[in-house]
Amino acid sequence: MNFLAKIVADKLQETAALLTPEATARFQAAIAARGPALSLKAALDAAAGPAIIAEIKRASPSKGELALHWDPVELARIYQDNGAAALSVLTEVKYFKGDPEFIRRMRPVIKIPILRKDFILEPVQVYESAAIGADALLLIVSLLEAGKLTALLLLTRSLGLEALVEVHTQEEMETALDAGARVIGVNSRDLHTFKMYPDRALELAPLAPKEVTLVAASGLKTRADLERLAAAGIKGFLIGETLVTSGNPGKKLREFISSGD
Repeated sequence: MNFLAKIVADKLQETAALLTPEATARFQAAIAARGPALSLKAALDAAAGPAIIAEIKRASPSKGELALHWDPVELARIYQDNGAAALSVLTEVKYFKGDPEFIRRMRPVIKIPILRKDFILEPVQVYESAAIGADALLLIVSLLEAGKLTALLLLTRSLGLEALVEVHTQEEMETALDAGARVIGVNSRDLHTFKMYPDRALELAPLAPKEVTLVAASGLKTRADLERLAAAGIKGFLIGETLVTSGNPGKKLREFISSGD
């Protein structure tokens, strides 16, 4: 079993614990009580400059611990105060040291869209995402057959949330578009090998119609990286590791946004 398959298997086992009447009741109550979700797409489209989805990323399978010293809510505030268009919060517990509770804790003080970044495989996780206060969630095309992707996307929208649909290849881009994805993230990192392909977003961007908002992810280290991709029509940029390991995430975020740097 490769590493990604192990993560998926563990996630499916973890998700089974959510399939209880008690959990369903909690989710239903939380969803009924929450306010309207904020639009990730609108936030990205409205940004005057590079639309940064700043990520709260505490660890990764490939790099190990990255930023366990940061309180997630404190880091979320720093990102918001320094110009992030949206937040990405890794909630996978075992390999990324995240927690769905992070979003629940930050929701009262964060006024920009919050993307739940996790391995969303089953409908119950969509309900959970709405219940904890996420505005959007990640759907990875390579982990979902086409019918499942479409079903999860429709469920997401029925709850008032949006999805960032992640692709890595031309075939996956076509699958995402056929499913009706409106925000598509092109990940330059291979999920199986962790190898980087810096030109992947440039290669796939022309396949998306103008009404689709494109987001580049992984390996973004400088303002020049963003400018190179923006020239191809990419509006959003998901940045995590570069920010959390910088020593000063707020300053680093401003460097990405400011045209003077």
